[in-house]
Amino acid sequence: MLTKKHVMPPLLVLGCLLYAALINPVEGRVVGVAVLPVIFAAIFAIQLLGFSYAWWARTERFYDLIGSLTFITAVLLALILNPVPSVYSYVMAALVVLWALRLGTFLFLRIADVGEDRRFRKIKQSFWHFLLVWTLQGVWVSLTSSAALVAILSPGAGPIAGVAGLGVLIWLGGLTLEVVADKQKSDFRNDPKNAGQFICCGVWTVCRHPNYLGEIMLWTGVFLAALPVMHGWQFATVLSPLFVVILLTRISGIPTLAHRGVSQWGEDPAYQAYLRDTPVLIPRLFAQRRISKN
Repeated sequence: MLTKKHVMPPLLVLGCLLYAALINPVEGRVVGVAVLPVIFAAIFAIQLLGFSYAWWARTERFYDLIGSLTFITAVLLALILNPVPSVYSYVMAALVVLWALRLGTFLFLRIADVGEDRRFRKIKQSFWHFLLVWTLQGVWVSLTSSAALVAILSPGAGPIAGVAGLGVLIWLGGLTLEVVADKQKSDFRNDPKNAGQFICCGVWTVCRHPNYLGEIMLWTGVFLAALPVMHGWQFATVLSPLFVVILLTRISGIPTLAHRGVSQWGEDPAYQAYLRDTPVLIPRLFAQRRISKN
């Protein structure tokens, strides 16, 4: 008997393929076949291959790395399948590739150092639950990259200017914030004197999740940079930054870390002060800092 856990993966794949067909650029066809659905199909095929090995080995070690490599594969396919890629196409591809290389390397090295991603302890014991997680990674790659892929597949696009240039600047600011936040947190954790402590220094005084703020900024920048070539249903690719916002603020990002933080330091007055005085995501201008661990 089919249950929700059995039908959810194929329904998610089908939904993404229909979305790809809807936003596919008119010029984005090869031998009469819409290119974007083909790229999305490749995205899910890569996840299926990754899942097959991960289930056999009962490991999540390569999950994040494969996700990042899938982003790179998708934009490279878009460049290859665009008959006349422009400088604009290459710039849009570079925004995604540089982000994916940085994040994929960072996450892979982190899990290699820690040894496991504890989120998967129970998940990887269930075939269908584990398959769903890999399918959701395909959804993440597909929706998040959709604005960039539409831009890359649009041939003959003009030079970057106006709102597109603003988008690139926002992307740069977001990537910089994410890199700085990750570096500061890694340095904090690697310092033995900070064992068992929560981070509330550097950019982590601006908001509780500066790395997530950077992630949202950079994908918003990608969408803005892609706007000049969009028309019709392609404006639906606003799902790219919106999906990142929902994912990080409502599903797997902030809620998970917030629960973990309360369970670890919920009784610590310094942590309570940090929660009270520090915005979750959007920085407050001219806010007074009163946090102290002394």
